[in-house]
Amino acid sequence: MPRHFNVGGPCDQRRHYLVPIHQRLPDVMQLIDGGAYFVMHAPRQVGKTTSLLMLGKELTASGRYAAILLSVQPGSAFRDSVDRAELAILEQWKYDARFFLPEPLRPPAWPEAASGGRIGAALSAWTDVCPLPLVVFLDEIDALEGETLRSVLTQLRAGHPRRPVGFPWSLALVGMRDIRDYKLAAGGSPQLSSHSTSPFNIISESLTLRNFSREEVEGLYLQHTHDTGQVFSPGVVDRVFKLTGGQPWLVNALGRQMVEVLVPQPELPVELSHVDRAKELLILRRDTHIDSLAERLREQRVRRIIEPMLVGEIPGELPDDDRRFILDLGLLTIGPGGALEVANPIYKEIIPRLLADAVQFSIGPLQPTWLNPDGTLNPDRLLEAFLAFWRQHGEALLKATPYHEAAPHLVMMAFLHRVVNGGGSIDREYAIGSGRLDLFVRYRDAKLPIELKVWRPGQRDPLKEGLEQLDRYLEALSLSRGWLVIFDRRKDDASHVRRARAKEMKTPGQREAVVIRA
Repeated sequence: MPRHFNVGGPCDQRRHYLVPIHQRLPDVMQLIDGGAYFVMHAPRQVGKTTSLLMLGKELTASGRYAAILLSVQPGSAFRDSVDRAELAILEQWKYDARFFLPEPLRPPAWPEAASGGRIGAALSAWTDVCPLPLVVFLDEIDALEGETLRSVLTQLRAGHPRRPVGFPWSLALVGMRDIRDYKLAAGGSPQLSSHSTSPFNIISESLTLRNFSREEVEGLYLQHTHDTGQVFSPGVVDRVFKLTGGQPWLVNALGRQMVEVLVPQPELPVELSHVDRAKELLILRRDTHIDSLAERLREQRVRRIIEPMLVGEIPGELPDDDRRFILDLGLLTIGPGGALEVANPIYKEIIPRLLADAVQFSIGPLQPTWLNPDGTLNPDRLLEAFLAFWRQHGEALLKATPYHEAAPHLVMMAFLHRVVNGGGSIDREYAIGSGRLDLFVRYRDAKLPIELKVWRPGQRDPLKEGLEQLDRYLEALSLSRGWLVIFDRRKDDASHVRRARAKEMKTPGQREAVVIRA
């Protein structure tokens, strides 16, 4: 069976290209050999389950340990019913052990125990009969909440002193969140969450599964070349790594789009141009990974951080838990200067597109009056079309997005999506800290730079600053004309929306600027 790039579920080395486990978890063997209880956390779809499934098989095959990945996700349906959650979890464990372990290493029949003690009793009984030190990786631990999570963590804590004779030699909690977040999920006080780890205060280490390095991306793609003979032209790996930041799902998803959709003939090389085409296809497909990002963007503590970034502002003072939460999600990362930034260019493009989609679906049919008879873009007609669109729909659409501060930007992007649909693209650069959003619209041979600014209550007119920023933007692009759009948010009424207007002006560098006040 030929191998392929995997974008759904754990990888199997017989069927999928994958990065060797020990490259990604260089410190884990030291913890296991030392009998540590530890946490491994990372965002979804970076390879946690794959890595630990493989590690469990390797450890068991070595004859030194009985090692297994067990999921507690079946208990997630019973947030505050410990009894039902334990039964569901143990039923799943029974089947997992039968599948992943040879018979001498499997657990006995689960012992009778009272509710709230079944998990600990099962692990104790298993350890008693297992001829090798038992190593357990508890996957999806953060799927549990409330009393169920509190009970499981407490049972693990209570059994820890009995190891290695009466409890697993080494155990890992595996999920998206770091250990400090488990107190909140278990129903603890938010005020204590930054000062007290959790009911599970026996960890030796908290590991993060990192993204792929540039060399690992190259090694993954070379596996495809080795299997099929299809080569990746110079620059492809570098472009993939730049777009994804090494995020494993994105790396595999781009690979799959390129070799299965765009260039399915293995005798043909994958060219640099195919990377960006694959990126567009990936965004349009809205696979599960991207849909899960859309769900997260609706969460209040995510919105508090993402919204100011979208309009070019620096997020205000944030609770430490919110900051850690969004880092653990993998949406943001800490940049070289210590500031928060979007984790990779694909996410940076996806985030505003996902948010603008909610507005775009509210827009009725638009006639492409901005096109010339030959199908090229007419900038003057595009300006007329936008002003008419804004006057008619702006008021209602501004209320259609939960991202109130970024609403004008999202409405503008929703309109432009309709303009470039099928024939162009929009590059977005939200320059955090600058108070602006840069858009670069391409449609066939036409290029239109757009600078977006917001005039808020208590602020001075941003016209002068906006013209200076547009001037620098045009200079960087080697272009002589662009738009400066100033959204007036000083009034509660929508009269300024209906009075949207445009005026020709000059930038400080004597470049042409269409100043739109909306």
